[in-house]
This record gives sequence, C-alpha cells and structure tokens, in this order.
Amino acid sequence: MDTELLNEALKSNAWPFEEARKLLPKIEGSDAKSEILFETGYGPSGLPHIGTFGEVARTTMVRHAFRVLTQDSVKTRLICFSDDLDGLRKVPDNVPNRERMAEFIGKPLSRVPDPFSDAYPSFGAANNARLRQFLDRFGFDYEFASATDYYTSGRFDAMLLKMLAVYDEVMDIILPTLGPDRRATYSPFLPISPRSGNVLQVPMVDRDVERGMIAYIDPETGERVETTVTGGAVKCQWKADWALRWAALKVDYEMAGKDLIDSVTLSSRICRALGQTPPEGFNYELFLDDKGGKISKSKGNGLTIDEWLTYASPKSLSFYMFNKPKAAKKLYFDVIPRAVDEYYAFVDAYWRQDARQKLQNPVWHVHSGSVPDKGVAVPFAMLLNLVSASNAGDKQTLWGFISRYAPGVTPQSAPELDELVGYALAYFEDFVRPAKVFRAPDDLERQALETLDAKLAALPADADAAAIQDAVLDVARPIQRYQDASKKGPDGGPGVSVEWFQALYQILLGQERGPRFGSFAALYGIGETRALIRAALDGTLR
Repeated sequence: MDTELLNEALKSNAWPFEEARKLLPKIEGSDAKSEILFETGYGPSGLPHIGTFGEVARTTMVRHAFRVLTQDSVKTRLICFSDDLDGLRKVPDNVPNRERMAEFIGKPLSRVPDPFSDAYPSFGAANNARLRQFLDRFGFDYEFASATDYYTSGRFDAMLLKMLAVYDEVMDIILPTLGPDRRATYSPFLPISPRSGNVLQVPMVDRDVERGMIAYIDPETGERVETTVTGGAVKCQWKADWALRWAALKVDYEMAGKDLIDSVTLSSRICRALGQTPPEGFNYELFLDDKGGKISKSKGNGLTIDEWLTYASPKSLSFYMFNKPKAAKKLYFDVIPRAVDEYYAFVDAYWRQDARQKLQNPVWHVHSGSVPDKGVAVPFAMLLNLVSASNAGDKQTLWGFISRYAPGVTPQSAPELDELVGYALAYFEDFVRPAKVFRAPDDLERQALETLDAKLAALPADADAAAIQDAVLDVARPIQRYQDASKKGPDGGPGVSVEWFQALYQILLGQERGPRFGSFAALYGIGETRALIRAALDGTLR
C-alpha cells in the first residue's frame, strides 16, 4: 500500500477503519497480542439469510482495514461459529417435513434429522453446509466452528469448569434481568438429558466445583440426575454461552445486531468474571422485510442468499452491506436494482478520487482495495426498461440494442455487462412484468406525445442521449401541467416537473419509475421509441 493511502487510513472516518483502530491497543505494550481473532456467530435454527452474510462481510471489511493499518504485521483469523448444540425451539415455517421435525423439539440442532434430504446427518449440519457453501462462493477467508464439536471435543472444558467456579457471580449478573418465573428456573448450564436427549432448562440443585459436577431434577421423571459440565454433557445458556466462547477462544472482535445490545453488555460482564477481556465491536441496525418487520431465519421473510444472487452479483450484495450499517434498511427484492447501479457508480467514481475519498468509497472495502478498472456501459435500471419496452426474452435481442448504443461493446469484450443482462432478464420476468400496468393517455397527454413523436422524428437517427433529453424537455416546457416553478428552464422560465416523466413511464412502460428518458431512448433507438409512442396512442401497448 502506498504511503499516501496508509497515512489516510490512519485517520479515515470510513467505519471499517474506525472499528479497526479500536484493536490497535491490543497489539501494543508488554502484553501485546501476536494474533487478532475476529468472530461471527450463526444460529442454524433456520436457513441462512442475507443478514447472516452481512455480519461476515462487514467483519471481513474491518479485518481488512486492520490488516492495512498494521501492514499485515499481525496475524488475523476469522471464525464463523455455529451454535448447533442449541435446542430446537420450534419448527421453522420454511422447511419440508415439518410434522416429523416437530417430534424433535428440544433436541440439539445437530441431532435433529435433516428435513431436506439424507445428505447431511442433521438439520444443523445441513444449514451449516449451506452457510459454508455461500461463504465459499464469496471467497471469504474464514474458519468454520461448530458448537457441537467444541463442546464434545473438550475445547471448552477448561472454561466450563471456570464457569462452574464463578457460578454465583454469573447468577448475580443474570438474575436481576429476569422475571420471577424465569429467575426460579435459571441456570447458566443447560444439561443435555442422557434419557431424552433434550436440552433442559432446569435449575441446579447441587454443584461440586472440585469434581466439575452439577445436579438437577429431571422435569419428567422427578429423578435427581448428576452430570459433569465437560465433554458435551451440558451447553451454556445464551448469554453465558457467548461469554464462554469469547473467553475460551480469546475473541478480539465481534459485532452484533442492535437487538442484542443488552446481551452484549451482560455477556461482557460474564466474560470478565471468567477472567478474560470481552471483544471490541459495534451494534448494527437490523434488516427489515418489505413490511418493515425484522428478518427471521425461522419465518423465512426477507431475502435469502440465493434469491439475491439470482438477480444480482455477489459484489452488489457486499456493497449493500457496507453502506450505513447503523441505519435500519429494507432488505427485499426492490432494493436490488438501485444497489447494483450505485455499486457501478462508485466503481466509476473511484478512479477520479483522491486518497481520502478512495478509502471512504464502499467499493474499496468491498474489493479489499483491489477495485475494478471500470463499471458497465449500461446501468441495470436501463436494462430493465429496455427489456420492458422491447419484450426481449433473451440476451441476444438485448445485445442488439446495446451494441448499437455502445459500438464495440460485445458479450466477449464486456463479460460483466453480459452477466448483468442475464440478471436483468431474470429480474424483469419475476418482478417487473407481473407489476406492469399501462394506462391510457388523457387528451393533454395525447397532444404531448404527438409533439414528442414529431420532435424525435426531426432528430438524426444517431442523436445522443443529451439531444434526445433536450427534445423531451422542450415538449413539456410550454405545458402548464408539467411546469415546476422551483426549477429554471434555459430561457429563465419554469423548469419541467417530474410529473412529465412519470406520465411517460406509466404510459409507455407501464411502470411508476424509470431512468433518464433521453438515455433510455438513445439505447432503445429513436425509431423504436417512436413506435412505442404510436402503440400507446393506438391503445395497443400490453
């Protein structure tokens, strides 16, 4: 990294650098760490969703920022930890064989049969595999960790015994946060019943720190049961489990959703009780579905990972994750076109920016500093409108328009644009076509469209987007309905309101919104745009 960029990184206000700088004290002084461990968590109680990916992507951005600040002089690792020893609380809404799964309520997720197929030994393993496949597809550098493996292999044993030794202190931290009923049954340890195999939420009736044993009453048989806390015989309750993980692995950084602020505070206190320093991190806002509700793995609302990748590239998703992590954002299909086009706009802008601006540019973080040379010749939103107007059903038809608009640009010379064309065709079929509603023009609009047709006819066939846009504006300027007094026209009169363009989109494309009309007409073709106008006037647009 050149000196100028490094100097800017040390003071950059881009959030990954702000987060990474929190870790610098850990590698300074006599007790400096030789390795910084980043962690993300995943609960495999439902299918992985984009929020899960977002945590890994954002943590990776902070990790890269830290590597830049330290010039890779300190080893870093990222662990993606799956809590697959957690008990199945309810059957997710979006899985098959729900009746069969209901028989395993209370069992650890790693011991619930895979409802999808016989490909994996358990429901937890199936979801873990889906997460890893996706993270691998993005090329993340991470290590996968399973709670089942860590508990049963003994990797948590020493810290579990420490948890038993500070049991009363942990109880003093948690009990004041609980209601009377839960307080009566709470324990940081959840025994896994040797009789039923269920993860039990029961109070402890006895503890033996020296022997590493606890005792409880089986809620079904009333029998007193004694068990060790090591070797996978128990798992820890959520907040204690998080602290256990931090302390045992010596995690340095983990971010979490805004809904877990209180949990972070309590788990940090437990981590200190275990004799370790809790990790740095920050709380990001939650992703919302199309109705403004929180995305849930078990409900399956919002977007899945595969759904985004059906309609847009992985890097567009990483870009969406970067922006404003502390602001709540809708995560549904209609955010995709804008995210794609903003990504490419930032790619184009990057090469015109100074060092400070480059480090603030999202694409620098998306690509870990190796930003593509250029964007694409045709925006995604424009491609969608081209598909809409032309009724194209294949790439070849769209490329006929693109090659005329941008001579020399072909699928071979612009493979990324070719990929975008495929995404546009898929997105149009699933989301744009079903929502298209053409409306007939009223008398004033008919006159305006006739005038626009004549204006376009007077232009040369190879008129550029700016010339076409001027013609479109000239049609609307004298029409009072489309005048906007808050804007100024070239003659000092009122400018043109968005109502004119909304009318064009609704009448000609059957949509509420669209791209800059001059750019669209230049891509689609003046002759083709005039034919579209004529079809609207004839009432034959469908």
